[in-house]
Amino acid sequence: MKEIVISANDEGRRLDKYLLALLCNCGSPFIYKMLRKKNIILNDSKASGRELLNAGDNIKLYFSDESYEKFTRRGTRQVAAGAVMPPIIYEDEDIMIVDKPSGMLSQRSSGDDISLNEICLSYLYDKQEKTDRSEETFTPSICNRLDRNTSGLVTFAKTYRGARVLTQAFRVRSVHKYYECIVKGRIDEDIHLCGSIKKDEKTNKVTVSSDMNGDIIETKIHPLIPGDELSRLEICLITGKTHQIRAHLASIGHPILGDYKYGNKAVNDKYRKSFGIDSQMLVCTRLEFPADLDLPDIAGKIVCIKVPGIFEEVM
Repeated sequence: MKEIVISANDEGRRLDKYLLALLCNCGSPFIYKMLRKKNIILNDSKASGRELLNAGDNIKLYFSDESYEKFTRRGTRQVAAGAVMPPIIYEDEDIMIVDKPSGMLSQRSSGDDISLNEICLSYLYDKQEKTDRSEETFTPSICNRLDRNTSGLVTFAKTYRGARVLTQAFRVRSVHKYYECIVKGRIDEDIHLCGSIKKDEKTNKVTVSSDMNGDIIETKIHPLIPGDELSRLEICLITGKTHQIRAHLASIGHPILGDYKYGNKAVNDKYRKSFGIDSQMLVCTRLEFPADLDLPDIAGKIVCIKVPGIFEEVM
């Protein structure tokens, strides 16, 4: 028999979801069968699996040691040993906010990739905040993504609570995300863009339409430094679709400097030669968290960074 006491990290999870994560080599039919037969009980009583767990709850699993090992065995943990951790802008017991550099993946796209997600996980292992045992039911991970060549603020959940609250906050758009960029041409007034976006999976490129028949996108633009050849903008991202800012700005004739997928090649080549710019001039600079967020350490706070010095040089 195995006995598990629920920690604060898993509070609020449904029992069946917790068991599916714990018994990673078993399917839900097996788990529900074990619940019905009382081979798995919660607080010494029969459970349906729909119960919400509280810290201190007791789960008993009437399995042999050999069976428990087989049901919970995981593959080798893959982390980014030796990789450099980007600057940590904010950290508490539930979340981290890091400044992702341009050129780094937020999450791996193939098994051999080293991404920000693996680097942050390695950081927690190095600090001994996480162990293989603590990952039996929850693996820390990032909660919002940036394109590989977009730099700036990315949130990382260290606990299930952090992941649950942040994921929901991003879903309902209660966390306000702001970016700065440099674009081709002059923009000297606020613009509120709405439309729809469609992705071509083969080319990994999106197209923007003014109709509202596809995935709806919404982008607010505020000029910081208008110029005839280039303008520096602040962008408030209302929705968060793949390549949204890049494609939305390109669709109105103001592509981001350094963006070869959606941008102007002649302008990009000119500034690449003069300044060595080889990726889009787009940075997530500010995250504003709602006051009622169920993470009291970060609730109501604004986390921000400055843009790289190259922004000032180019303008």
